[in-house]
Amino acid sequence: MVTHNDDNNNNLYIEQGGHAGNVHDFDKNLDDDGRAKRTGTMMTASAHIITAVIGSGVLSLAWAIAQLGWAIGPTVLISFSFITYMTSTMLADAYRSPDPVTGKRNYTYMEVVRANLGGRKVQLCGLAQYVNLVGVSIGYTITASISMVAVKRSNCFHKYGHHVKCSTSNTPFMIIFGCIQILLSQIPNFHELSWLSMVAAIMSFAYSSIGLALSIAKVAGGGLGRTSLTGVTVGVDVTAADKVWRCFQAIGNIAFAYAYSNVLIEIQDTLKSSPPENKIMKKASLVGVSTTSLFYILCGCFGYAAFGNKAPGNFLTGFGFYEPFWLIDFANVCIAVHLVGAYQVFTQPVFSFVETWSKKHWPENKFITRDHPIEIPLGNGIYYFNWFRLVWRTSYVIVTAILAMLFPFFNDFLGLLGALSFWPLTVFFPVEMHISQAKVPKYSTKWVALKTLSLVCLIVSLIAAAGSLQGLIGSVKKYKPFEAQE
Repeated sequence: MVTHNDDNNNNLYIEQGGHAGNVHDFDKNLDDDGRAKRTGTMMTASAHIITAVIGSGVLSLAWAIAQLGWAIGPTVLISFSFITYMTSTMLADAYRSPDPVTGKRNYTYMEVVRANLGGRKVQLCGLAQYVNLVGVSIGYTITASISMVAVKRSNCFHKYGHHVKCSTSNTPFMIIFGCIQILLSQIPNFHELSWLSMVAAIMSFAYSSIGLALSIAKVAGGGLGRTSLTGVTVGVDVTAADKVWRCFQAIGNIAFAYAYSNVLIEIQDTLKSSPPENKIMKKASLVGVSTTSLFYILCGCFGYAAFGNKAPGNFLTGFGFYEPFWLIDFANVCIAVHLVGAYQVFTQPVFSFVETWSKKHWPENKFITRDHPIEIPLGNGIYYFNWFRLVWRTSYVIVTAILAMLFPFFNDFLGLLGALSFWPLTVFFPVEMHISQAKVPKYSTKWVALKTLSLVCLIVSLIAAAGSLQGLIGSVKKYKPFEAQE
């Protein structure tokens, strides 16, 4: 079954064996909006959240805490966790409007903003969301290739010894990752990705647990790095200016680690309508955010304890490709497999937006609108092939892979993405929609508190963006594209 809707959700059509009907022609197999009955549960939503949250961000947390130190690092982590959960509950209530339980469904973040705020804010939301989603696609391509390179280099070191350079280029692995994504991108919509998110969530737990276990083993074996309350030491590890910029960048990296608001509405749209979606989504957010926060604190703190102020950008590669090399290999393979699924979680909303927009503007163009039914062997149903989907999604994957090859800077890129998306998508729009939907009186205590929170988070995002941009510019100056890593 394939569903289509126009931008205003006024004309909903269900195509199944050539039959089409309007929103009133639904039966027990359809939801209240005429779409195929949603089957998502708290478990599948939690898996989607964990897949989206525990991504490449966890790998940089030891480095981030090394910049901030024992006093500020864990505090910033816990603060981001609390803010993310609080604003995600506000966003969950905005899925239906005007009433969060019985109101009209809004299928995307932009539609939620349109229904609750309207005006220019809709365009600003779209710009922030889709720029971030494209950026995440590039960031995940970079991270997956780094992990695959780490596997090849560790095997090389194990075979030939650590005196060998074992130079390896990221480019072939980015091409392999891109080819896999071209195939998976032909999955028609987000509702059919639950199995992929389940696999990805398991992988994220696996590599986070391995990294944590290795860090604990290193600490227990007396391999404590030099740490301090304030992190890297000025005059010893870095200059005063570098200290400031690195702290700003570290905040951006932590913000990126919690970024999933840009796909929350799409995740919520997969849930069954009973119990109410907002209640289930709040429970799933609590499970997802609390689980990932626990992993983040453990990985970040034990990673910092193990490596000290010299913690690497990707703490799994910091174990130096030493024994047990097979365990490091397995962890890096888990990262790559996880990012295969996470890439789809973040790109499906981009695919859907462009395809819906194109069908609205060129409804008579058969290349864009016509689906060709193909029977899947062994009685596994029917796949609806679409030429426009094939060309557009393939082109998107190729472009993001090329951009990743040109700018493969892990920490700088993650920090910039986190800084750019945190305030608008995680804080500003959820807070503004909550004020509007709950009719919070202007200048009341609650109104002032929410506005203050938004302002503080804006300042944090700006300084994080400045730090990451400075790091990115410095990396670009030294970088030579397509060269092998040593």
